[in-house]
Amino acid sequence: MSLYTPSYKPNGTEIAVFTTSKGKIRVLLMGNDAPIHVGNFVELAKQGFYDGLTFHRYVPQFVIQGGDPLGNGTGGPGYMIKEEFSTNPNNSHDAGALAMARSADPNSAGSQFYFCLGPQHGLDRGYTVFGQTIEGYDVITKLRAGDIIESIVIENAD
Repeated sequence: MSLYTPSYKPNGTEIAVFTTSKGKIRVLLMGNDAPIHVGNFVELAKQGFYDGLTFHRYVPQFVIQGGDPLGNGTGGPGYMIKEEFSTNPNNSHDAGALAMARSADPNSAGSQFYFCLGPQHGLDRGYTVFGQTIEGYDVITKLRAGDIIESIVIENAD
């Protein structure tokens, strides 16, 4: 499978507003640090790809994961994107960090993402962080597997 390059070019000010069944979360996307991941995420969100999907994986004190159209951890958008953890100067899995899930292949991220439930710096060298929660971390800590992503709207996207 060839790697996808998004046509959307981030401006560095995009904010993703997640409306979930537990409340709203606002995330500042890191378009200058992870432009491929942010461009891909913005494109998927604008297409409504995430609307109605669920969070399918919850590991206490670790992560809450969503973005799988199949709902079981094996689905994606039908393509993969290049890793950016090796080039992102701010690739830090802090509490509330938004990062892309992947399989064993470093270049296998597509649509599945996770929020960190506390610092997870053991992931810094292997997974790309592309956003940081600025509002709603309390909502993230209440999310569980089966909770719904009602919509993701991108503010400040050209």
